[in-house]
Amino acid sequence: MSIHKAGSLGLSSIRINDELSVHRNLNVDSLVEDIISNGEGLIASNGAAMVDTGKYTGRSPQDKYIVDEESSSENIWWGSVNQKISENIFNELYNEVIRYYNSSNSKIYLFDGFAGADTEYALRVRFLVKKAWQAHFVHNMFIRPENGQLENFSPDFTIINASDVKNLNYKKHGMNSETFIIFHLGKKIAIIGGTEYGGEMKKGIFSIMHYLLPLQGVLSMHCSANVDNGRKNSALFFGLSGTGKTTLSTDSKRPLIGDDEHGWSDNGIFNFEGGCYAKAINLDPNIEPDIYSAIRPGALLENVVYDKDTKTVDYSDGSKTENTRVSYPINFIENSVFAQGDPSIADHPEKIIFLTCDAYGILPPVAKLNPEQAMYHFISGYTAKVAGTERGITEPTATFSPCFGGPFLTLHPLRYAELLRKKMNQFDVPAYLVNTGWVGASAQSGANRISLPLTRKIIHKILDGSIESSNFKEDIYFGFKIPDELDDIDPKILNPLNAWSDVEPYNNSAKDLVIKFKENYKKYDLGDDKIRNGGPR
Repeated sequence: MSIHKAGSLGLSSIRINDELSVHRNLNVDSLVEDIISNGEGLIASNGAAMVDTGKYTGRSPQDKYIVDEESSSENIWWGSVNQKISENIFNELYNEVIRYYNSSNSKIYLFDGFAGADTEYALRVRFLVKKAWQAHFVHNMFIRPENGQLENFSPDFTIINASDVKNLNYKKHGMNSETFIIFHLGKKIAIIGGTEYGGEMKKGIFSIMHYLLPLQGVLSMHCSANVDNGRKNSALFFGLSGTGKTTLSTDSKRPLIGDDEHGWSDNGIFNFEGGCYAKAINLDPNIEPDIYSAIRPGALLENVVYDKDTKTVDYSDGSKTENTRVSYPINFIENSVFAQGDPSIADHPEKIIFLTCDAYGILPPVAKLNPEQAMYHFISGYTAKVAGTERGITEPTATFSPCFGGPFLTLHPLRYAELLRKKMNQFDVPAYLVNTGWVGASAQSGANRISLPLTRKIIHKILDGSIESSNFKEDIYFGFKIPDELDDIDPKILNPLNAWSDVEPYNNSAKDLVIKFKENYKKYDLGDDKIRNGGPR
């Protein structure tokens, strides 16, 4: 075991008592032993650890704050995503967190590691937690240090997780609940209280990378990425939940670079993480075999339902939450760049793919975007939720998330969009919009969704470049280019105008969707006519 005195790790700088014992970078076997002995969780029949995150089974975006302080205030995109909080309130809650750490008899777990596979832009990250499973989580999710990298380790950013601490004075502070996730960019510290959900730590570092990297000219992205077996022809996949981002970027012929968070520098693209955090609800070994086989000793399951006697997980049971999750080191995906012995990096992407699940049946299965259209659709981050997917949704509902990662943006969305346009132009990278939803009719009509094999065929035609031999026509509502024909795909479905049996309901639905896009874009419009003209007419 790696047990240190807090003072030897420099923790006195954040006011942790020098004499406290700190369990630093324990191996997974030791952490799992502690999960069991601490009563934090159990072992599933497949060997993975299982824990329950309590009241919160997902992120608490309404409880995320950034300290309004001089070094960062002018850069922050203030609003509902990044709520202001005063230095005084932060200090008050920070004192509570430190008091808890210094007075609690439970173990202190510490993980030192990295965010960012490109060493030029890697962030040295430190996590202090009081639960063994939370240490297991960050060990899975971030880049684990190699021999010698912990010597003289000094963190660039520290997250102190005090999930048992609640803010009992939240009303006096003008906050939304007893839960708090607060970032102090000047002090390079974040504190978490009132929620056990592991994703707050993962996404917390993502928010920090979203702040730091663009200021260095590096585009931070909420996307997956893969590459061919020769480490050429890398591709980026953007998409919100339900669009197929994870499924489509997992390809037996193309090693995975990463499944969620990447940077794009002048060197190329790189994964932020050392692991994956996949949804486990309705997990099917036939559809997602790589994820299913990754759930083994060393993986960590959150909020799953299991048989009390056999400890066999029922992935179809969403009675606790629909957001059941599993974290595992990325090398558990055998067809990943890292598992094959290389860092999770690649040259500049040769293709960008925006995924959407259009439940209105208006967007084509595939369209080519010019750089301004790419910026517009990047800022829009559109998909449509289908009836039955969430409580209260009874008909197709448009959903927009800027840059396909709105909750994690710290700068204005146009800052990221401008970087995207710059890099697309600099490295001559085409962008495509792929609809994995419906075409020719709405989801409400009872029509079938575009099949996964058909979408995979389209993706492969994009990746091998053969789509460029097609003739393209301009979409009458959105202006992007639609191929006339593509391999042996029925040309009728390629253009929604032709796919609909009746042109009148198509026109009405298309006009309604155009209005939704335009209304959404008003929130981010800073007067750039080129970007605005990249949107629908």
